[in-house]
Amino acid sequence: MNNIQTILKAFEESQKNGETTFLATVVKTKKSTYRQPGARMLMTNTGKIVGIVSGGCLENDIFEYTRQRMDSCKPVVVTYDTTGPEDLIWGFGLGCNGVVQVLIEQLGIDSFNNPIKFVQDCFCNNQQGVMATVFSVEGRVNVTVGKRLMLSSDGIVTSDIKDSDLNLAVFTDVQDTLGNESSYVKTYLLPSGRTEVFIELIQPPTPLVIFGAGRDALPVVEFAKALGWHVTVVDCRALEETFERFSIADKVVLTRREIVHEHVSIDPRTVAVVMTHNYNDDLELLKMLMPSSVRYLGLLGPRHRTLALLQDLRTEKVIYTEAQLQRLHGPVGIDIAADTPEEIAIAIIAEIQAVLGNRSGGFLRNRVEPIHRRLDEEDTQIYSTSTMG
Repeated sequence: MNNIQTILKAFEESQKNGETTFLATVVKTKKSTYRQPGARMLMTNTGKIVGIVSGGCLENDIFEYTRQRMDSCKPVVVTYDTTGPEDLIWGFGLGCNGVVQVLIEQLGIDSFNNPIKFVQDCFCNNQQGVMATVFSVEGRVNVTVGKRLMLSSDGIVTSDIKDSDLNLAVFTDVQDTLGNESSYVKTYLLPSGRTEVFIELIQPPTPLVIFGAGRDALPVVEFAKALGWHVTVVDCRALEETFERFSIADKVVLTRREIVHEHVSIDPRTVAVVMTHNYNDDLELLKMLMPSSVRYLGLLGPRHRTLALLQDLRTEKVIYTEAQLQRLHGPVGIDIAADTPEEIAIAIIAEIQAVLGNRSGGFLRNRVEPIHRRLDEEDTQIYSTSTMG
């Protein structure tokens, strides 16, 4: 279970217990910071803190700030600047040399712009969504901090942004974000003033399908679940004991290799790992997976075995494109000298994460570019009504 899933569960429990809840969200960062926009932390009036928005340095201060303001329902943005000597004066001593802006707001279960409820709906429906949150307002723009526009993949829009110019501009950008699949901060220059909005893409849990139910598949499931992924285990041997062995998986499918396509759905977000330890099973599975839209395909086994399987596919006239071939990772995993099932599982999960993040999986000390894609002021997009036709 990852950070946001833990927060979703904690929010549900807090509502059952009648607790007052507050949410802290990183909405903008500059230079080097531990967490990026979208990092969240849930707090309750009973003293519970779930999630992190930094490396553990800011959480207590944010909670104390929130505790002193619990009687106020007005959202507020708190800025932590660690770029100068003031950092030492505050006592944080972060040493990150960055600026973090955190939006703190009270959550209402019945409020239609509740961000946690929106994320929860996206997860339950297994669909993307986009949430645009106003966090800075200058001038006479008819909007306040904390107002939102939210769009789900099925086209449902909710918004409490009253300024019509801003609402239209944000809606246009939110629609584009569903296709671009990235979050960003945008500045809007309007005739009545200036606003900053965090436009956030909400992604449901990564769907991982593991073909093979041997004992070496279990640590792969465990590490994937630790990241909050949705895991399906497919057992072509159709052994009933697989249900018990993989009880932590979200779904277990018992089927024969010839009809596996009838029980497993693959879409462009799916990542798959084939580890059946059976050549004929692997061949049948690759017939389905290679021409599919799967985002990542890992194949357990040595390189010569992978080449033999590809040759057999060509012999059987299985057609796949060069782009689809590039999605195949065989042997599966990054090179960390893995030997035990647990080490191999780490290598597999790390490689999948690298692919999802469009990275190569190398050493960070050798990386010249920033670790995270920064949403600094230099990257902020500007909108002005004067540029419209």
